Amino acid sequence: MSTVDENTTVVIVGAGVAGLTLGNFLLRSGIDCVIVEKRGREYVEQRQRAGVIDTRAARMFREWGLEDRVVGGAPFEPVMNFRIDGRTRPLAFGHEDNGDGRFCPQQVLVRNLIDVFVGDGGDLRFEADVSLENINGDGGPRVRYRDNAGSEKVIGCEFVAGCDGDRGVSRAAIPGEVLTRHSHEYGYAWLTVLAEVPANHQSMMAMHPRGFAGQFARGANASRFYLQCPLDTSTSAWTGDRIWDEIETRFGEPVAERGRIASTQLVPLRSVVYSPMSYGRLYLLGDAAHIVPPMSAKGMNLALHDADVFANAVVRRAKDGDSKLLEGYSATCLRHVWNYQAFAAWWTELVHNAGDASYQGEFRRQVARADLERLFESGSANRLFSEFITGLN
Repeated sequence: MSTVDENTTVVIVGAGVAGLTLGNFLLRSGIDCVIVEKRGREYVEQRQRAGVIDTRAARMFREWGLEDRVVGGAPFEPVMNFRIDGRTRPLAFGHEDNGDGRFCPQQVLVRNLIDVFVGDGGDLRFEADVSLENINGDGGPRVRYRDNAGSEKVIGCEFVAGCDGDRGVSRAAIPGEVLTRHSHEYGYAWLTVLAEVPANHQSMMAMHPRGFAGQFARGANASRFYLQCPLDTSTSAWTGDRIWDEIETRFGEPVAERGRIASTQLVPLRSVVYSPMSYGRLYLLGDAAHIVPPMSAKGMNLALHDADVFANAVVRRAKDGDSKLLEGYSATCLRHVWNYQAFAAWWTELVHNAGDASYQGEFRRQVARADLERLFESGSANRLFSEFITGLN
């Protein structure tokens, strides 16, 4: 049996959005916790990710008293701009309560969460190579980690929050026969391009016979582009000129500037859910438990919802001795996850099928076009879409 060097209530594995949000919630509630993260602080704070904080998430931070300290970014305007058949069409959506959402890149939220957690006295340990022990045994879990100096320590705890993503150690610590993996592969990928150029538009999506394209401003002189492409695409085949030519073709207009391309990455689109989201004293949050395609802009918000549910469950257990919320954690989160997976699958397939018929055929293309037109023309369809996209459903 491992010798325990220290004890805490919750060890949080992973300093991404889910882990840092959970740590801040527990810290504000007087619950002892330690966050351990494999990467260094500089890497974590600079890791580029898109991000929309929807209305539900913004209100969650407000309820925990953190909105003014961690939520940044421009207001989430209730309109999406599309280039369809060579013309621009704005898709307005709205609700009387949709003003809380924010365009907030994930790295901005992460930096803010780190600053608040550390500034308020939180225990955050970077460059920690972690393994989990005894997550379903007597005596409680133990988290063993080796720091960058080679020193090894063991933390005893009541609960482990696995917030270390799809390839982390947390989910891998659960026996394979316990977990069920549900997945859907969409059959295409995104070539994601980060370029040091101003964007033509704050945000724009194009539906073209050659495939979907997206353009989003990431500051005064930075833009993120997305290009639908086959799964077997090689990033090395996409030269700078080819990328700019394809962007201009799909959007039907010249780019503002052909500047330096900082990075390209191929991202296969998929949906994944693992069930259950807990085993023994280990609880999975965020990408460790589920993945949604980026088109839905819900990955970060699902992680934030998990953190809120788990934090409330731990606080109830610590303050009232009531474990019912912890026992129901997986079922509570999975209801929400499947609801958003349904939206993500529908929306992802609609915007991709509406342009390129080569994946699922002309019939699905026409169905997607009809669905899209209904969003432009039907008030009832638009209201339902608005509730999902703003996080009010």
